[in-house]
Amino acid sequence: MADLTIYLGNKNYSSWSLRAWLALKRTTVAFDEVVVPLYQPTSRETVLKYSPSGRLPALKHGELTVWDSLAICEYIAESFPTFDLWPKDPAMRAAARAVSAEMHAGFQALRQHLPMNIRSSFPGREITAEVQADINRIMSIWRDCRARCGEGQGDFLFGHFTVADAMYAPVASRFRTYKIELEREAAAYCDAIMAMPEIQEWITASRNEPMVVEQFEF
Repeated sequence: MADLTIYLGNKNYSSWSLRAWLALKRTTVAFDEVVVPLYQPTSRETVLKYSPSGRLPALKHGELTVWDSLAICEYIAESFPTFDLWPKDPAMRAAARAVSAEMHAGFQALRQHLPMNIRSSFPGREITAEVQADINRIMSIWRDCRARCGEGQGDFLFGHFTVADAMYAPVASRFRTYKIELEREAAAYCDAIMAMPEIQEWITASRNEPMVVEQFEF
């Protein structure tokens, strides 16, 4: 059994779980994972065994428990520094942390109206002005990050994969699910995220899940 265990919500729906899992997966270190079905009568009781907040994901490393996706990503980056989960350049690292924090705290309209549902497709969903404003801001963030790293420096926001990409990966899946019209650069970034072997592994697992949640907001 690995010294690291990550506790996740349903892979089809839980965007926060994907963020932490993806960052951990990119390190290539061995870990165990436990998926806890959410929105079941016993879900909260079960989750509280692993997470003091009653929410997932949660990471257990030896005797230490870390909860909250961004905190887990920070802990993974610090624990396994050779994998460069933040940019080395201080200015770019500050920008990566800023856009990660913005994703963590913002985009409520997008979360509410375009929830993650990887194995489904909902083209033609009405896009409100508030949702479009979130989409526009995300495309602006991606454009700015790509400009910072320079042309030809890799497919991700800061060239190589970082925590910032883990934070925005579920957004790429949402854009695919709802067939959102994107700028060319944003569409190319979504292609890069969705082509990742780790993302394909997550998608396969989500399709094999038996759990179906009729109404959800993760």
